[in-house]
Amino acid sequence: MENGGWDQRCREGMVACFDTLALAERNDILVFQTAPLEADLEVTGLIQVKLWGSSSALDTDFTAKLVDVYPPNPDYATGFELNIGDSIVRARYRASLETASLLRPGEIYPITIRLYPTSNTFKKGHRIRVDISSSNFPRFDLNPNTGEPLQRHRRMNVAENTIYLDSLHPSQIVLPVIP
Repeated sequence: MENGGWDQRCREGMVACFDTLALAERNDILVFQTAPLEADLEVTGLIQVKLWGSSSALDTDFTAKLVDVYPPNPDYATGFELNIGDSIVRARYRASLETASLLRPGEIYPITIRLYPTSNTFKKGHRIRVDISSSNFPRFDLNPNTGEPLQRHRRMNVAENTIYLDSLHPSQIVLPVIP
């Protein structure tokens, strides 16, 4: 795996890239993206993604990634999708890292994903993108979605996860914008 921020598009020779689709084009990633920014925007501090989600599984992962989308330019003819930060929440540890609590399939839960603090100026013409998924392999290990003890599972399930975006479940990203 490459160190540092890297272009979020698969290319030949990249670990765990099984196709050439950009992450934003995959059907297993929920993508939120701004229009091109009209002015520079500085984001400095802790980033939080507050989701309302449910799953068909007893346990699953929710991941979030903040991306600086560069427009095409002389250095990057097709643009560049720079990973600014990412993180994960294993649903069984959504309320506490000390005590596991499995999900009830279909029930809606609040889930907060805390990305590492950062400082980035999204430049005029760039876009801010947030990718939500249930996996970020190979950066994070796979979740078997069964609720079995971790690293001792004997089977794997596909989890059908839902993110809610209504007035009762206002999923959001909290960016520390610096004036």
